[in-house]
Amino acid sequence: MPMISRLLSYLAHFLPAPNAGNRFEQMRAALGALFGLVLTAIVSYGLLGKSGAAFMIAPMGASAVLLFCVPASPLAQPWSVIGGNLVSALIGITCVKLVDDIALAAAIAGCLAISAMFILRCLHPPAGAVALTAVLGGPAIHAMGYQFALTPVALNSALMLATALFYNNATGRRYPHRQTAAPAHPHKTADIAPTQRLGFTAEDLDTVLRNYNQVLDVSRDDLEALFVQTEMQAYSRRFGIIRCADIMSRDGITVEFGTPLAEAWHLMQAHRVHALPVLDRARRVIGIVTHSDFLRHSDPADFHRLRDSLRSLLRPVPMLHSEKPEVAGQIMARPVQTAPADLPIVDLVPLMADLGLHHMPVVDDDGRFVGIVTQSDLVAALYESRLAGR
Repeated sequence: MPMISRLLSYLAHFLPAPNAGNRFEQMRAALGALFGLVLTAIVSYGLLGKSGAAFMIAPMGASAVLLFCVPASPLAQPWSVIGGNLVSALIGITCVKLVDDIALAAAIAGCLAISAMFILRCLHPPAGAVALTAVLGGPAIHAMGYQFALTPVALNSALMLATALFYNNATGRRYPHRQTAAPAHPHKTADIAPTQRLGFTAEDLDTVLRNYNQVLDVSRDDLEALFVQTEMQAYSRRFGIIRCADIMSRDGITVEFGTPLAEAWHLMQAHRVHALPVLDRARRVIGIVTHSDFLRHSDPADFHRLRDSLRSLLRPVPMLHSEKPEVAGQIMARPVQTAPADLPIVDLVPLMADLGLHHMPVVDDDGRFVGIVTQSDLVAALYESRLAGR
């Protein structure tokens, strides 16, 4: 019995880790594969089946696994599916024509298909099976020649891809999974984004990936995003969850679209605030007015004329029509980045720091304004939580 127990314990190490997707995600992926394969089979058979030609190839089942189970994978993106399957089919057909020995032709086709996919950046595992199908598919496929690459390979691939585009987006999975660009520095300088100055940097991740030197079934940007979210989760666990509603100013000074500029400016000076959210009658945020908006619309020719230019902007024109802005809504910035009241401040930091925002209006579940968070509020909260964690 001890020997059997040790054997079972040893074999348990070969079992994969539990799947990260919940039951709903597993069902979503399985139904997507059903939808994609049925649609591809019906359309392909309608176009090709009656002619006696092969209308669907087995590797489409493997493509379905990637397209619907892991749509974020670099191996499942549109160019990987179309390019990988098509180039592998062309290589397989060429090997059949040039190499008489079928076993040798299959091996060469698989090798060249992988090499070509690396070069063309369209690595798609099922495409390796497409290359072998072209070689081992028998006389019927051999007789098709290069037509096999178009029908059924390209046709099947295009139909599966079209189905994945519709189904994944309809069920809440972004597809194609675009690579996210690194946030630009708000001051347009060579400095990296503020949130990247502590902890690991993009260069650190690139160095680790180069040293790892293996193909990953996850994009570099997704990997970086997971690391960042892990850091945020660790921070929340150590210092507790502080939300926007806990640190925001609730008695926020606001204006409406039709508030005169002179009144808006007076409010900013009287309350010593640098930004005024602009609300509609339902108290939803439609814009924000800052000191920068006043200065931008003053358009002074030089610094010495700044006061005169600002006075001219604030002075109302006693006519029905004016060439210059007269109310807050005409100079406000929009659209406005807002934050839900229950948003943890660890999620608020990248929004304000990387985008260069100094003020963030806070809204409730109905989208109505309930307060405002400033950079000072955020710094104070982070400082207090740091002290509490000691």
